[in-house]
Amino acid sequence: MTSEEKIRSAFENKNWQEIKVTDSWQIFKIMAEFVDGFEKLAKIGPCVSIFGSARTAETNKYYEIAVECGRLLTERGYGVITGGGPGIMEAGNKGAHMNGGKSVGLNIDLPFEQFHNKYIDHNKLLEFDYFFIRKVMFMKYSQGFIVLPGGMGTMDELFEAITLIQTGKVARFPIVLIGKEYWGGLIEWISGTMLQQEHNIHAEDLNLFRLVDTAEEAAEHIFRFYEKYVLKPNF
Repeated sequence: MTSEEKIRSAFENKNWQEIKVTDSWQIFKIMAEFVDGFEKLAKIGPCVSIFGSARTAETNKYYEIAVECGRLLTERGYGVITGGGPGIMEAGNKGAHMNGGKSVGLNIDLPFEQFHNKYIDHNKLLEFDYFFIRKVMFMKYSQGFIVLPGGMGTMDELFEAITLIQTGKVARFPIVLIGKEYWGGLIEWISGTMLQQEHNIHAEDLNLFRLVDTAEEAAEHIFRFYEKYVLKPNF
């Protein structure tokens, strides 16, 4: 359906039988994706998710940083989860794969953009139709987030995680943004406008994430976070 057809369809009057049949089948599709995700991801052990743009080229410095993140994490026993696509996602999986670590991909079915990368373990590739189910999997099975430069989807995943921690819906876990040059303007706006000018957040909310420039700093922040609790990944 085109965008216009989808809008018109949303305003069509449907009888109860049409609504019931359509919604019932959708519920079964949603349940199937949840069950498949829970069954496969429950077995993978402690992992860190790496987020970032699907459009990042191999020649970009952030691609190399993501590869190094994957390597450092798997070196210390963590698996790596990405969105399964190209760009930063591919780089994170590549670093894990090249180091012999667990490499997980949660791919989303999109019309024009996304295809899964070749560095995902063959038994750890999941395909999703629904973004919201995919995000649940990231939140439920990640012990930390490393977020590199990305677009709208990366922002969505980042603020979903921060919101869930801020509201106490999930236990706190480490969130690291890599790229002070890229994220600096956003952090300045959050601090200056959102916090100081409009008072829409608390000052301590700025402590829910860390801003760094290197893969080493990002990985070390995650390692130190769990060392406080004497917790280590165990595969």
